[in-house]
Amino acid sequence: MAKKKKLQSGFELNGIAPNILLKHVENTAPFLFEGELDTSGEKRAYLEKLRFYKKNLKALGHINLAEYFHICMAAHWTTAGTFVPTDVDNQIREGLWKHQSIMKYIEKMARITIDSWTWDYAQVTNRKSYNRINNEVMSTHEGTWLSVAIGAYCALIKHKQVELAEEVADVILAEIKKEEDLLIQLREDRDHINFLRAAPLMAHNFGDLDRVMVQWNMNTEDPFCKRIYRLGHDLNDAYSNILVYTGRVNKEFSSKENHRHMSMRQPKCIRKSHKFLIPVGPFMDQWGEEMGKSNLLSTEEKAEIVSALFDGYKRQDQAFGYCRAFGALIAQLPGGLSELEAYIPFDVFAEIKRSKFIEIASESKESFEARYIEALTNFICPVTNQKF
Repeated sequence: MAKKKKLQSGFELNGIAPNILLKHVENTAPFLFEGELDTSGEKRAYLEKLRFYKKNLKALGHINLAEYFHICMAAHWTTAGTFVPTDVDNQIREGLWKHQSIMKYIEKMARITIDSWTWDYAQVTNRKSYNRINNEVMSTHEGTWLSVAIGAYCALIKHKQVELAEEVADVILAEIKKEEDLLIQLREDRDHINFLRAAPLMAHNFGDLDRVMVQWNMNTEDPFCKRIYRLGHDLNDAYSNILVYTGRVNKEFSSKENHRHMSMRQPKCIRKSHKFLIPVGPFMDQWGEEMGKSNLLSTEEKAEIVSALFDGYKRQDQAFGYCRAFGALIAQLPGGLSELEAYIPFDVFAEIKRSKFIEIASESKESFEARYIEALTNFICPVTNQKF
């Protein structure tokens, strides 16, 4: 077993050292420390916190459990939408809530958790869907938040902090309601494409919630547990059938598109800017266009990105987002794909030219999206018997 490290403050560290964590953030989100992001304002203070500690590493020796938790939360919020999220999930969901000094800091950590529900993550993820009525946003960050919040709730119940646990529970219910309202609104608006973007986000978010409920061994007969468990899978009297319908839409249309994007970890150049963060698949045309026209990327780097996109497609050839990004990227190059030929291995270049990858990429955005709109229109949920 690894030896626990005690900081100057006396805090006994069970997880990753905070200075190493900052290096991990810098590796995947260097743009945070290069002044590209707006870190002003209360809701972006978590970004500024990381910038502060990066400049003042000695201050890390004086932190306590609550501040370490806050740093881990900030690091994960900053990187959850990047290609290599920080590996502190289990710490913020469970590990730190079971620390030997938790009772001294549990209220502070719960307050940080509640506050983080409204942190502004708009600049650090492109995996989003919108409720156009009230401009509320949904992304995979809500899944991260739900997973931390349910961990906080379980810890508070365990330590008989019932009133604060109920406060956390109320915010969990508010988040679920927010996602439900967004999905209902998108359906009422007949916004097929945004709904298809939202489906994998909801599935991810409630999936994260479910996993941590199991991790904490929540009693499935508990009324609160019954109200929030398996929302994308099982019908629940507390909510609209839209949640189960959306879960099935994700399974039918989106699950193969939205994964860990391992191939895109290879071209480090796309970590240069938050503008290059990956969106919800398969609707990746705008992302590809952004990379294709960017002066931050050299021709050689764009070729590296194309090779990674093709590699990702070969790993999952029923996912078409990479094809769309590729097509939009090369459309921004005066010489098209030929402009990259000198920087792509001969065999790979030849394979791209004769593959279905390039055929899918050549379809117009309008035609590609129209096929998805038609397919969603015709889809009937086998559980709810609903259509879009």
